[in-house]
Amino acid sequence: MGVERKFVKSGLDRAQIAEYFGKQLERAGYGGMNINRTPMGTQVTIFAEKPGMIIGKGGKTIHKLTHDLESVFRIDNPQIDVQEVRVPELNAKMMASRLAGAIERGLYFRKAGHNMLRRIMESGALGCEIDIAGKLTGPRKRTEKFVAGNMLHAGNPAMELVDKGFAIAIKKLGIIGCRVRIVPPSVTLPGRFKTVKGQEPQAEVQKQAGIAELVKTPAIVKPETPVAKVPEPVEAKPEVVEQQKAPDLHAGDVEERMHGDVKEHKHAEYDYWHPASRMHKTEEN
Repeated sequence: MGVERKFVKSGLDRAQIAEYFGKQLERAGYGGMNINRTPMGTQVTIFAEKPGMIIGKGGKTIHKLTHDLESVFRIDNPQIDVQEVRVPELNAKMMASRLAGAIERGLYFRKAGHNMLRRIMESGALGCEIDIAGKLTGPRKRTEKFVAGNMLHAGNPAMELVDKGFAIAIKKLGIIGCRVRIVPPSVTLPGRFKTVKGQEPQAEVQKQAGIAELVKTPAIVKPETPVAKVPEPVEAKPEVVEQQKAPDLHAGDVEERMHGDVKEHKHAEYDYWHPASRMHKTEEN
């Protein structure tokens, strides 16, 4: 068998086993499975809300499932392990089955979708997307989508980090498909970062420690050294210069009078009056 045919057959067997478990374990709250090939056989892990119903009384149910896997699906030495789902609201397969059951019971699809979305987000999911497709309100099919939080749609993270579940609701007008995609709270979304407070440099820490030690140590008081006194500057007194009196040039036979506000006088040898403040030329000998 070629490599391509081997991978196709493996995927087909996995889908048929999942469909078989979904029909047989519907009442037990089937929440998906995981198959691992080991040298000792095939390890099949079943996730369910009620593990006791899968095991059965005295292990009757789990023995029947093991026999069917070995005889019908040709699995070598199957070993079934049942694990309980602690938080069903974070399991996409369980939520899809519950949503389909609510629609089959007659609950309006929009109300059922909003209720399911709120329950999933309140359980701590980082993101959720619910798609309800089919003949919802008219003769033509359409799709109603309910989205909350962050959701991955492409690339490897969308395949590995997102939990997917699908279920169908059978109505009179036809089949309604319910698809649920959930991002669990334990997932680290790619491309997200957060700021972290950085540490102080080591040099500054040592510097601060040195300052603290200096403050704690007692200060050493040095003796005061005598300071020579500087004589104060003596203000120089302005020298008083005696002004020599100018010789009185108006001495002699002089007549004086007031001409308005000006004082005038006239000498005996002259016949005209002139201001008394006017300076007289001295005759040189």
